[in-house]
Amino acid sequence: MNQVFVNEAFTKAINDYLDNKKLENGIEYNSFLVVFVRLLMTIYNELDIINPFMIGSEETLKSNLNKFGYSVVDINTLFDNLQKFYEIDKENIKLTVKKDNLFFITVQKQLVDMLIAKKMNFHLTEKDSEDFYKLLYTQNSIEPLIVSYNYLTASDVNEIDNYFHKQLAENIKIVEPEEKNILSYRAYEILNYPVDSITKMTKAELEKVNRQVYDFFKIRENAINKEYLLEKAIEEYEANQNKVSTGNGYVDILLVMGVICTIIMVITIITFVVI
Repeated sequence: MNQVFVNEAFTKAINDYLDNKKLENGIEYNSFLVVFVRLLMTIYNELDIINPFMIGSEETLKSNLNKFGYSVVDINTLFDNLQKFYEIDKENIKLTVKKDNLFFITVQKQLVDMLIAKKMNFHLTEKDSEDFYKLLYTQNSIEPLIVSYNYLTASDVNEIDNYFHKQLAENIKIVEPEEKNILSYRAYEILNYPVDSITKMTKAELEKVNRQVYDFFKIRENAINKEYLLEKAIEEYEANQNKVSTGNGYVDILLVMGVICTIIMVITIITFVVI
């Protein structure tokens, strides 16, 4: 595909990836441009990157890269910096004394920031993080070509390693506990919900049970004073219950029959004694 997609650097990166993806130990597959694409794919997936390229839609690509909260402005800057890296890298091939290519570090830091955006705004698995780290240009990479290139290009071979771990440690996603609207426990008991099951329910599950409670006591959920009405309804319900009631209809019948039989036996004994 000769047409430029996003810019010259990214076009080459995608084409080199597609041409060399079966040569995992090859030089091209472990070149910086291809590793850039592979790093993107650990944050997103292959289809998010390749499909927009195939259909020629830069808008779709940027939309895909934006879905975890990394801004479009930063996405554009990332591609600009990749192009600047590529231009200096091409120039260095012709030079005996190489120029420092600061964009080697800058681009990787931006990719780390993109990973952190996923962690903070979506969900980052431990495997996502590990797969990403393995591809960074650090001394801990399992790929010798990546380690070597890091030595040749970075002024500080530990800079990206340190940046990755610092950002991962400092950006902690705090998950606020769900606020649950727990009603009077007696209301749940009346509907045969054990207290321990109520405390283990999710917010959604509890809301469903609460609707059942209000329906049982014929209280509108949009009533302003519904909790007060519920307390009064519970009091009225309990006041109307038979004192010998167990809450189980079958057991109640047996109790009543037992009481009747006892009364009959007492009357029979008294009558027999009197006679």
